[in-house]
Amino acid sequence: MKIGLIDVDGHSGFPNLALMRLSGYHKAQGDTVDWWNGFEHYDRVYMSKVFTFSPDIDTVIDADEVIRGGTGYKDYGSLPPEVEATYPDYSIYPDFKSAIGFLTRGCIRNCPWCIVPRKEGHIRPAATWREIKRPDSREIVFMDNNVLACDHGLEQIVDMGGQPVWVDFNQGLDARLITPEVAKLLARLHWIRFVRMSCDVEAMVPVIRQAVAYLKEAGVAPSRLWCYVLVQDVETAHRIVMELDRMGVRPFAQPYRDYDGGEPTQEQR
Repeated sequence: MKIGLIDVDGHSGFPNLALMRLSGYHKAQGDTVDWWNGFEHYDRVYMSKVFTFSPDIDTVIDADEVIRGGTGYKDYGSLPPEVEATYPDYSIYPDFKSAIGFLTRGCIRNCPWCIVPRKEGHIRPAATWREIKRPDSREIVFMDNNVLACDHGLEQIVDMGGQPVWVDFNQGLDARLITPEVAKLLARLHWIRFVRMSCDVEAMVPVIRQAVAYLKEAGVAPSRLWCYVLVQDVETAHRIVMELDRMGVRPFAQPYRDYDGGEPTQEQR
């Protein structure tokens, strides 16, 4: 089979894990896999879209079969088990040097703005860090939604402590679960850049303040402390940002977008 891939969100520069698994799976079957272009015919084309606001491909796709998937298409399913178990084909993103993957899937929370409970359900183990790590890289970007809420996730953090790997939990850590003991575990990790948390409502500010105190006491450098801020009500978000700044935490403001991909207001931007 001749397989074509389309990363609809490709402008982000971050690799699409589903497409990498699909590429690895089909290559293992002896199929030809390449990025789609409009001048060739394909037996099958996979289109993956993470964000609803990403513009879709509006040209004719010459293929016997086109399969669209991802939350950007409001598809909350998962890859077939045999594909999900396939090691990602990093060769299709040659400029990206880190490994990516999930130690856990799902979350214990049910935040109204988050798609994870609908898409992934309750938290559960997914893989070990050794299974995710690339043989040609010491960097791992974890995309877990609440790794601290799962015993398996904590066990993996313990196992990584002091190991020659550099990590990033790019979806943020749940500050409500950062105790003095957990902070000590996190302080033993090598961080690619930031220790990320989230402060999406004002009630989280004192929780972040406590987590920051625990992390600093455990030895995490203040320059590594970083926090997502969801911008719905602009005045509330501004107060949160100023509080984070006073704590010495670097804020990263994200304008709220609903599931229909509605554009944020200019003020939110």
